[in-house]
Amino acid sequence: MKLGLGTVQFGVNYGISNPDGQTAGEEVTEILAVAQRNGIRVIDTAALYGSSEEVLGNALPTGNQFKLVTKTVRFDTDTITSADASLLEQAFVSSLQKLRCPSVYGLMVHNVADVLAHGGGRLMDRLTALKQRGLVTKIGVSVYTAEQIEMVLELFEIDLIQLPINVFDQRLLQGGQLAKLKAAGVEIHARSAFLQGLLLMEPSTLPPHFDTVKLHLKRYQEQLAQCGVTPVQAALGFVAGLDEIDVIICGVNNHQQLEELCTTTIPLPAFDFHDFAINDDLILNPSKWQDN
Repeated sequence: MKLGLGTVQFGVNYGISNPDGQTAGEEVTEILAVAQRNGIRVIDTAALYGSSEEVLGNALPTGNQFKLVTKTVRFDTDTITSADASLLEQAFVSSLQKLRCPSVYGLMVHNVADVLAHGGGRLMDRLTALKQRGLVTKIGVSVYTAEQIEMVLELFEIDLIQLPINVFDQRLLQGGQLAKLKAAGVEIHARSAFLQGLLLMEPSTLPPHFDTVKLHLKRYQEQLAQCGVTPVQAALGFVAGLDEIDVIICGVNNHQQLEELCTTTIPLPAFDFHDFAINDDLILNPSKWQDN
């Protein structure tokens, strides 16, 4: 199983299907125990995930074998300066202190637009320097679109990338970007396997923003039921079945949810997932979701 643990819920309220809010500290300890027991190795966090890094650092068991991946702060500017590169390093050192570890497995630029801005190479140069100092094993970026992947591969050598892919969002598979990344030797971490829980929800309970996809989701879930496959099995099975994907980052609200993911039966019976791909960015990009 390619399962990795996402931790955004440890630091902030997150997810359309999450009624519980931020995960309590004692529950985080239970989640990490389940992860360790089931051989999960990659844990994904970020400086921008509220108190996630600090909560994680306080809860990590002694002598654990987890591979921690974190992300940079955002700059959101047209021009990256030397001062910005220094700020990146300062924030990363703070991340290490919060995580209570001397180094991490991965460090990714959280906002890919920062490295694509004028002078953005300064950030990648600083990541490379951190890698050369042994503070990071792999460096890379977190992306949303095929265009971003194409530009990054043209400009930089990266070891690691995080990107969205799920049953509804197959754009990077169909566009050949997954294959191109794998050919370049990039380790690929998939996020949004459940589309922030949308793929698991009862269509009739969705807010008005999702009216255009309610019938599509209903048909998808009905066909799964006919095959005897649960929505969780299908969502995980689709992404796990992609040879290009190395790790599937999944966030959970409690340890019971992680136990369920770890015991999910894969592979699946024959099912044509390609029929359910859509190309509506208002649905596929959670940053464009409306709270109504």
